[in-house]
Amino acid sequence: MKRSGIGWFAGLILLAIVVVVFRGRIHFDFAVFWLQLRSVAWTHEAIAVALVYATYWARSARWAVMVSPTKKIGIFSTVGSQFIGFTAVGLFGRLADLTRPYLIAKRVELPISSQIAVYTIERMFDLGSAAIIFSSALAFTPTDLPHHEVFVKAGLYSLAGTLFLAVFALVVRAAGGAVAAVARSLVGGLSKGAAESISQKILDFRDGLNALSSFQEFAIVLAISLVMWAGIGLAYVETLHGFVKTPELAGISYSQTMLLMGASIGGSLLQLPVVGWFTQIGVTATAMRTFYGAPVESATACGALLLLVLSLSILPAGFLFAQVERVSLKKAAQESAQESAQESAQESAQESGAVVETGSEPPE
Repeated sequence: MKRSGIGWFAGLILLAIVVVVFRGRIHFDFAVFWLQLRSVAWTHEAIAVALVYATYWARSARWAVMVSPTKKIGIFSTVGSQFIGFTAVGLFGRLADLTRPYLIAKRVELPISSQIAVYTIERMFDLGSAAIIFSSALAFTPTDLPHHEVFVKAGLYSLAGTLFLAVFALVVRAAGGAVAAVARSLVGGLSKGAAESISQKILDFRDGLNALSSFQEFAIVLAISLVMWAGIGLAYVETLHGFVKTPELAGISYSQTMLLMGASIGGSLLQLPVVGWFTQIGVTATAMRTFYGAPVESATACGALLLLVLSLSILPAGFLFAQVERVSLKKAAQESAQESAQESAQESAQESGAVVETGSEPPE
């Protein structure tokens, strides 16, 4: 049996064990669960799906700006690769995350290492923009809101994290080679492989930062990122507002959804194939029960719909683009992992060779 098959089988067995162990500890009324789903106001869900789809067009435009110093491409020329890449992640988990830069590299005829660098900086803009939206929204949380202190602390931690990322980015932009060398030496004693991986990611991040050659490009990328994540926040609001028979969800405010969005993002970082769908539902349902006091049936139904709207609604478009562009999702995911690993190994060897030959840090 292939490793992927073993992983899926093990995950399903684990899920079955969890269901058997906890089924008697939580009272769950399936009739109420199905009633909640049947009574959803689908206009809200349609708006949420439209917002989600718009983010992939925004990602394409942002990618075009980030790659523009190297090559001019159409702002929507990578839309298909965006949909296909995220479809691969939805089906195969986070292990397929590099499918997008791999497909884009082939489409725009640039080295995959350059597109992984763009992908790395894209992830940092995503994290920073989400943190800015998160912190700003929580700053306006009403004081009479349940768990208000939790919202305030989360906002402060998010703001501190954003400032740390900004400082880290400035340091890496100025001295990325030195930072990578320090990280390699610190982690090398524990794991040489991990040290090389972390070092390479720092160098990729530096290359991505260097790709933004002007303040104008930086401002455009930041503006697109902020608008995109504000739209994602609205998608959460619209999805919850669709549960008209659950006051705890139907009357939710934008700022109140921020902790749910944070929990959802955290739950998706280590997403496994298929099994990750159920863990994601569990994470968001628990967050809604904890922060909003939503009944377990409503929270679970809403968690399932959040997964469908935010992650799985793009699958039809992803399959369509894959057919049009003649891309095999499984093959693309496998090849992207293999090729990126090979290029990372080659670049690490070149960096090490440069250090040995010159007796100094890799050139900036």
